[in-house]
Amino acid sequence: MITRSFIACIILALSGCAQPREREVIPRTGAWRMEMDLAGEVLPFQFELQRGADQTWTASIKNASETIAVKDIELHHDTFVMRMPLFDSEFRGLVLNDSVIQGEWYNHLKGPDYRIHFVAHAGKTHRFEGPSNGTGRFAGTWETHFSAGTADAYNAIGIFEQGPEGRATGTFVTETGDYRFLEGSVHNDSLWLSCFDGSHAFLFNATLRGDSIMGRFRSGTHWQEAWTGVRNPDYELRNPDSLTFLKEGYDMADFTFPDLEGNDISPHDPRFRNKVLLLQVMGSWCPNCVDETVMLKDLHEEYAAQGLDVIAIAFEKYMDDTKAIEGLKRYKATLGVPYTMVYAGMASKEQAAAKLPFLDHVMSYPTCIFVDRAGKVRRIRTGFYGPSTGKHYEAYKRNLRHFVEQLLSEPMAADS
Repeated sequence: MITRSFIACIILALSGCAQPREREVIPRTGAWRMEMDLAGEVLPFQFELQRGADQTWTASIKNASETIAVKDIELHHDTFVMRMPLFDSEFRGLVLNDSVIQGEWYNHLKGPDYRIHFVAHAGKTHRFEGPSNGTGRFAGTWETHFSAGTADAYNAIGIFEQGPEGRATGTFVTETGDYRFLEGSVHNDSLWLSCFDGSHAFLFNATLRGDSIMGRFRSGTHWQEAWTGVRNPDYELRNPDSLTFLKEGYDMADFTFPDLEGNDISPHDPRFRNKVLLLQVMGSWCPNCVDETVMLKDLHEEYAAQGLDVIAIAFEKYMDDTKAIEGLKRYKATLGVPYTMVYAGMASKEQAAAKLPFLDHVMSYPTCIFVDRAGKVRRIRTGFYGPSTGKHYEAYKRNLRHFVEQLLSEPMAADS
């Protein structure tokens, strides 16, 4: 005899079987190829996915000679989240199987709706698809012009190298900084380069046309422009020390901003008296500022005992001041910044000009202001040539060290 309780048990068992189960999918460790969809064009880069003995996941993103260590990765069932260090961006996706992850990259500093679709494949070690060759027709220094004939036009120096099997690396030096570590390949008469650093998603392509190259530059899904180049090993940009300068009637830097604990800081504070002071106009969202911060950190550690100090003046992209301060604290802790950081407000050239009224023509993050022991501004450097620029970076480091040593060698002001 079938009882009512027996039927209830059968229904309960069947309903339990009908409940969906969360899938547990473990991605492969080792080499992966990320493909970001820039409105139909693929921006690729490589990363290594690792799993430690404690079951925590990490990754290493590769851009030419640069390696970016990513330590904030979560895997929950089939959900994958990889948060970038320093910059407020993250990959969120589904692990479809052990060799494919698919989802969206979110750059929160560009707004809640800024996202780029991605697909990542395990085991793919090439950056760009298609056959490569080893010709060196792109290698060398190129006089380069972006957005020629428009209001957005600017000049640059293209620096490219070619290695075995058509592998290409390089960067572009501009008057406001550089495009960091680009990596790609040569396919017959075409050049492809890409870079992803957590803030920037850069894709460059170009084709040889006689003695010139014609190309396209895409930055995420929000910007693209044409560029051209001609080979010119002697091409130079304007002197970076001539682009931003003091307004008439000023010879000192004058400001008061809160540090990350809320204390007001000014270069005229007693703690900075008789010191050589470097004022770094920067933002935690700016990869060139990261490169400069690393160099200034080393310089500070080397010369602090002789009287060198640094104040980083941060202009951030968060509307909320609390989030801006949190981001700066994370930036300072991640890079181990030993010197003072102050928060000056929202990031824009207009804001920087308003908050730093002694400066004329603020045009770049970063900008570095050199102040001598007497408190006088002696030099203003616009932009930064980072380690991806090779000889330009090494030359600036030598020049900077020599200038700092010169300022340190000057006598201190007599006590009043």
